[in-house]
Amino acid sequence: MSEGIEQVAGEGTQEGGGRRSREGRGAAARRASRTGGGPGPSLPYITRKIREYEVLDEEGLQLIEANADLILEEIGIEFREDPEALQLWRDAGADVRGERVHFPKGLCRELLKTAPSQFTWHARNPERSVQIGGKATVFVPVYGPPFVRDLEGVRRYATIEDFRNFVKLAYMAPSMHSSGGTVCEPVDIPVNKRHLDMVYSHLKYSDKPFMGSVTAPERAEDSIAMAKIVFGDEFVENNTVMMNLINANSPMVFDETMVGALKVYARHNQACVVSPFILSGAMSPVTVAGTLTQILAEVLAGASFTQLIRKGAPVLFGTFAASISMQSGAPTFGSPEPSLVSYGAAQLARRLGLPFRTGGSLCGSKVPDAQAAHESANTLNMTLLAGTNFVLHAAGWLEGGLVSSYEKFMIDQDQLGMMQKFAEGIDLSENAQALDAIREVGPGSHYLGCAHTQANFQTAFYRSPLADNNSFEQWEIEGQKRIEERANALCRSWLDSYEAPHLDPAIDDALLAFIKERKDSMPDAFT
Repeated sequence: MSEGIEQVAGEGTQEGGGRRSREGRGAAARRASRTGGGPGPSLPYITRKIREYEVLDEEGLQLIEANADLILEEIGIEFREDPEALQLWRDAGADVRGERVHFPKGLCRELLKTAPSQFTWHARNPERSVQIGGKATVFVPVYGPPFVRDLEGVRRYATIEDFRNFVKLAYMAPSMHSSGGTVCEPVDIPVNKRHLDMVYSHLKYSDKPFMGSVTAPERAEDSIAMAKIVFGDEFVENNTVMMNLINANSPMVFDETMVGALKVYARHNQACVVSPFILSGAMSPVTVAGTLTQILAEVLAGASFTQLIRKGAPVLFGTFAASISMQSGAPTFGSPEPSLVSYGAAQLARRLGLPFRTGGSLCGSKVPDAQAAHESANTLNMTLLAGTNFVLHAAGWLEGGLVSSYEKFMIDQDQLGMMQKFAEGIDLSENAQALDAIREVGPGSHYLGCAHTQANFQTAFYRSPLADNNSFEQWEIEGQKRIEERANALCRSWLDSYEAPHLDPAIDDALLAFIKERKDSMPDAFT
């Protein structure tokens, strides 16, 4: 089982990306920073000014690391149906028995010394490029669902039109830093060809950073080729323009599809997010410590393999952790144990010097209701406090990842704006100390009319575009609308007002010609 449903369902030419003047963006950016909700320019990626929350002390961390070393050396990790991978491990000094690789203590960590601790994820519009690693946090949309819950409230299979819509929404959301990857699975296009339309949608309808296809090595190669049309060959080979999700097939297996995609991207200097997909109790032990041990072993094996392909290739320590209902076997979200796993994994990633990926706005609810809200909030708050660098599934996730929801996307992106504000920490500037206001008001009065309040009211507090904080009477007059209804209306408004970022017509033509040539070269396949 793999995290992206896609996997089971089947300085270059950046000037073409539509540079916008900073003057033209100013008013819209200020408005977006006040409300967090209007479509407009992206807010900068988050530079966290708050401390990471840590759950393991030094003794606990050393214990997990020692146990992971035992797994790597005694039990081993399988690299299936890939003779090249096995030979590379033999040459590196590992003990390969069949398809199982046993790693001498310290080998994986030694290899990972060449992996960068942070790097730039370039967008075709350079103003939207982001940092991965360090104190940076980047929000990325939902990934992988085969279904959508549309604006009519219907749960159905996703189409390429839905895919384009979610790319457009991510482009318009100020708090979203990437257009994502498989924002939904467009099942109306053959499996072997849909990746071409998906990558094209990211390049055409957004100018934010995007993710490539990982469902087959040749599809990864197509993603690289399309990126080179936009950015130029040399730029792609020397910079990171795509992130790519490489799931371990837990427990302790990397299959030929994931290894094949990893090799393609690492060879071309594109970032691999090596993420064990964990449902504790099914794909890992039921305990937090046991799960952390397995995650670390799997990441060490997969991440270090990127350095055998190309030293210095960017790689992330990723994890997707959920618990399961021990009664039904269904995955559960927003519960305490996966949060502890993610907090601990973040600490382990920092000790390795690798950027970290986890979390998002995860829930098991079938609709964007109270369950969806509290499960997503539990996951998202943990994600930020853990010090996560790359946040996949930050908006739109519903029904355990089976559904991309339009309404949930809008609600989630509002919450991401709040997280952006929270991550700024406490301002201690002279203006923020507000001593002039305290002197002016004095005891027993109020601050509503004082000069400091008047000067700062527009930016003092985050303003949600969706939350209703009016009186009951006003809410009643306005139709007694629930937040899902307000999100629905806001989503329709955004899509109606969407304007595509500029893409050089010559580049667009070259992309379309490449897609036609590739599609014409193979018959349709639906499996």
